[in-house]
Amino acid sequence: MNQPLVSIVIPSYKPIHFEQCLRSALGQSYLNVEIIVSDNCPTEEIHDICKKFHSVIYRRSSVFREKNVASAIFSGGGDFIKPLFDDDILHPFCVEKMVKAFTGNDSVEMVFSASQIIDFDNVRLSSRRPFCFSGITSGVDLFRILSVGGINVVGELSSIMFKKTKIWEIGFDNLFKLGGHDFSRGLADAAFYCNLTKYSSSYYLDEELSYFRKDDRLFSNSNPVANPDFGFCFSDGIELINSAYLDNAITYEELCAASCKIDEFLNSHGEFYSSIKYSYDRYLSLCKNKIL
Repeated sequence: MNQPLVSIVIPSYKPIHFEQCLRSALGQSYLNVEIIVSDNCPTEEIHDICKKFHSVIYRRSSVFREKNVASAIFSGGGDFIKPLFDDDILHPFCVEKMVKAFTGNDSVEMVFSASQIIDFDNVRLSSRRPFCFSGITSGVDLFRILSVGGINVVGELSSIMFKKTKIWEIGFDNLFKLGGHDFSRGLADAAFYCNLTKYSSSYYLDEELSYFRKDDRLFSNSNPVANPDFGFCFSDGIELINSAYLDNAITYEELCAASCKIDEFLNSHGEFYSSIKYSYDRYLSLCKNKIL
């Protein structure tokens, strides 16, 4: 049976859990994969680990953070792209099950699954199971959930797979942009999911197929101490609502009804992060100037 090529792309910076991450990619039951490592680690630790595995495609990256993620995503030559962060882990059947989910679902541009959150020592902390069963969600509905719902039901990039053709339609410079706003310093993942699916749909697999590592000892975007752009996660929450309205994913009434949540962002964090006030003002402008 013909198997489409899947590119597992690993934008890398932290070496501490990298070999375990890489071995989870190498240990997939699905055989037609290429594994591409985009390394911007300041030491040679990740490079030295990759040298142990001749099948790994290693590339030294000169860009950082979201640009390294975008570069890694566009480097894949497969029909499907499977991102994997350098300290996360894939279930051995992850790629196989995700490829199967695309079969017969032509409208689906992205597949995501339930996941498990683990700590520094691989101890399971909690499951992320946003829905009760597997199935298709329209792009508009996903946009609504991510914006006015305020919940990232998809999770991190390690939990998704998507069609390569879609990112070329979006373009390198627009992966993390919505509604005229650049989300790359905050909720880049949510903006990316909306761009992938807003004119199509996604498929959710109700199986834990990835393991997301969360620990305050690690330098990661989920750690507010280590992430200097953490405030943008709050202001981008407002911008997701703004963008959902501008892209007709929510109504004017739903935009205005989000005021309580947005006021809470401003009151709780506005004095610490100037970006929140800017996004709040954009929100007020949209409420005052209804688009007809």
